[in-house]
Amino acid sequence: MHRRTFLQASAGAAALGFAASVVPEFARAAGGLVALVHTQAAGDNGPVDQMIAKLKQLSEEKGFEYRAIYAQDPATYETIYRTLGDAGAAIIVSTFNEVAEPFKALAPSYPDTKWIQLFGDAFEPAIPNVVTVSYDYYLGCYLSGVFAAKMSTTGKIGFIGGISIPPLNADFNALKAGVHSINPDATVTAAFAGSFQDPAKGQEIATQMYNDGIDYIQTDAAATDGGIIAAANEKEGRMVSCLAPGQYALGPKSVISIVGLDFGVSLYNEVTKAIGPEWKGGVHEHTGLGTGVIDFIASPVFAEQGPADLVAKAKDALAEVDKVRAGILDGSIKVAFNTTL
Repeated sequence: MHRRTFLQASAGAAALGFAASVVPEFARAAGGLVALVHTQAAGDNGPVDQMIAKLKQLSEEKGFEYRAIYAQDPATYETIYRTLGDAGAAIIVSTFNEVAEPFKALAPSYPDTKWIQLFGDAFEPAIPNVVTVSYDYYLGCYLSGVFAAKMSTTGKIGFIGGISIPPLNADFNALKAGVHSINPDATVTAAFAGSFQDPAKGQEIATQMYNDGIDYIQTDAAATDGGIIAAANEKEGRMVSCLAPGQYALGPKSVISIVGLDFGVSLYNEVTKAIGPEWKGGVHEHTGLGTGVIDFIASPVFAEQGPADLVAKAKDALAEVDKVRAGILDGSIKVAFNTTL
């Protein structure tokens, strides 16, 4: 199924269209039907595109049928999940905090379906056929802060998130702590676009930050990142650290790094476990550094095309990042998960 054929209509049309598209033979296919219901649009060069690509790869490797459905309107969530459950879906994977309540409402009614929520909090009480997965992304943001403090010439660093929610607040605080571990006198400023899908707002905020003297911005805003990168591209010397490798090419001379959270790898890992015989539901999984899902990564494109002075400076900065990463992994460096702004 091509990603451009997802449901993108109104609540009623979306639910009816999807119900018509899921036929019983999918549920009886080898391995069963595996469905990804994503609540942000594809084409983001980031989380959603990563998940769709990895689901397709895994379906080819394991021989199961899959569907990727864009649940654009929250009013459709329960209808889509119920339709999948009624069709006998073996596994339903869905994304982000907003799907927690529909999961809680419906998963117990479909005990033979395995439910996986990527980027979610633990359920209290746990539901036996549900796995929730959270990400210690803030640890990567701490490393970005260390790098930013070494790279910045103005001592002014910015953070632009999609929406102010506890995990993103923790990401900002970790970035700030990382900066101050190197340069206690630096200033670190946070702003939120109010959406994970508003590049225009991202560009507006980033332009103002750069004009105010900030020279390094860490993003945390999914598709909104496109506008932040566009602002960085307007003047050489502006640096931005983003979310996914697909963004390197959008700013060859500005996207200096990413705090990578590879939702595709995470989906691949969780679905692989779910189609195996030893899968256990009713658990919450923390995913952090050292898992192949989260890390701070320098852009190889920037290393080739970025301003020569910044490329040279980055080598020393990355050596410091490597030392701090090792400290986090061995427990000698503790990073607080602080959600208070």
